[in-house]
Amino acid sequence: MTALISPVFSQPTANQIAQHTRHGWLAELSLCYRDRGDKTVLKHREQKGPLAVQQALYPEGEICHSYLLHPPGGVAGGDTLDIRVDVGAGAKVLVTTPGATKFYRSESRFAKQTQHLTVEAGGRLEWLPQENIFFPDAHAQLNTVIHLESGAQFVGWELHCFGRPALNECFDSGKLVGKTEVYIEKRRVLTEGLNMSGGDKVLINIGMQNFPMMGTLYLTEMGQDFFQLVQALLSDIQDQLGRDKLIVAATQIEGLVVVRALGNWSEDILSCFTKVWQQARSEMTGVLPSPPRIWAT
Repeated sequence: MTALISPVFSQPTANQIAQHTRHGWLAELSLCYRDRGDKTVLKHREQKGPLAVQQALYPEGEICHSYLLHPPGGVAGGDTLDIRVDVGAGAKVLVTTPGATKFYRSESRFAKQTQHLTVEAGGRLEWLPQENIFFPDAHAQLNTVIHLESGAQFVGWELHCFGRPALNECFDSGKLVGKTEVYIEKRRVLTEGLNMSGGDKVLINIGMQNFPMMGTLYLTEMGQDFFQLVQALLSDIQDQLGRDKLIVAATQIEGLVVVRALGNWSEDILSCFTKVWQQARSEMTGVLPSPPRIWAT
């Protein structure tokens, strides 16, 4: 599975997207985590507009759990979401969301979501948001930049659902663009592109293999034995569900393990990625974690 590329359709320019979002709803959230010795604390927080974070929770002791909240419940054309997370040396952080992020019909006006994630040496960030759901005729740019120092630990994923499968609704119009970049020691090791045009039959039939859902998980490398363990785990999961419900595979890329999945339902991909995250945490700490309780509410 490769990055989604569709050269047939015209591409929006940076100036066009800037014009669309100039007078829209701006939401910014900046979070800075530091190791206090006995636990990780949210040392500094800045927010503007409809983005917030709940009070820090500690269901696992020293690890700081944060739940990102977007009270409007969805993103409309012209909106901007800007999220920045800085994890200091020795800090241990898990960030998730209580529900999916919905990108609504926008009459060709682009929304923009930008995420900057930074982890210092000895720090750990588990970035586990629930899925993005793109309604038909949604227009959005999604950019994520991840900076990792040598010795930093990272597990993070992004889940995209094109249309609403439960309503037999596909992404037959709209435009989604963006990229995810991962840097280790200031050197870019991976760029994943997103370029989805609604109604692009070639991309849907061949690139997506007629699945409405895709996900990518990024994980700092932990040795060949662990990579083989992940491969075996994914093989077992795919055998249990069947290739008609889930296609998933892992690759190694310069200090990263990247898991890519296509599926019919977000629950299948989320369950698969959760098992990989649990295995990774067990490898890091010797303790198998439970999924965040907010997912069950």
